[in-house]
Amino acid sequence: MRTSLFLAAAAFFATAASADGSHRERQHHRFDTRVAIGFRISPVQLDLRGKNPAMVGLGSYVVNAAGACNDCHTHPSYAPGGDPFQGQPEMINTEQFLSGGRQFGPIVAPNITPDENGRPGGYTADEFLALMRTGHDPRSPERILQIMPWNVYGKMSRVDLLAMYEYLRAIPALPDNPAPGP
Repeated sequence: MRTSLFLAAAAFFATAASADGSHRERQHHRFDTRVAIGFRISPVQLDLRGKNPAMVGLGSYVVNAAGACNDCHTHPSYAPGGDPFQGQPEMINTEQFLSGGRQFGPIVAPNITPDENGRPGGYTADEFLALMRTGHDPRSPERILQIMPWNVYGKMSRVDLLAMYEYLRAIPALPDNPAPGP
């Protein structure tokens, strides 16, 4: 009886460990898949020097596939002849990619490309996380961002938000969009 109880317990724990191992493998595969997609869909060349490539790829996935950052932070969003809403094959406007300029009444989406210190929009990682979680711009903490869907992004994991930051550090720095518009 004791031996069969021991064997049953051993079988249970072996099965649980195996299931846990396959869960980890699925999670790892999912992460690797998102990283690979992120690199494939980035519309601009990336500078990976001094950056975590896996986080850059994941960040591209979040920014370009899930976050729709281009829609507000690039104006116009699409290159001439590349507007999918006009039935054209999608071509992102890489000349102004994430350099801001989309107007929402009196509010203009800011440039979120790296500044001269390599910080997206001029934010440190901690400032970026705080902005994404609370909607308070560290430069004007009394003001809550009205257009930016920070309340949605704030629900993302810390890893996803830091991956966004790492991706934004890797894209080309651009001056503010010279032709803002709706």
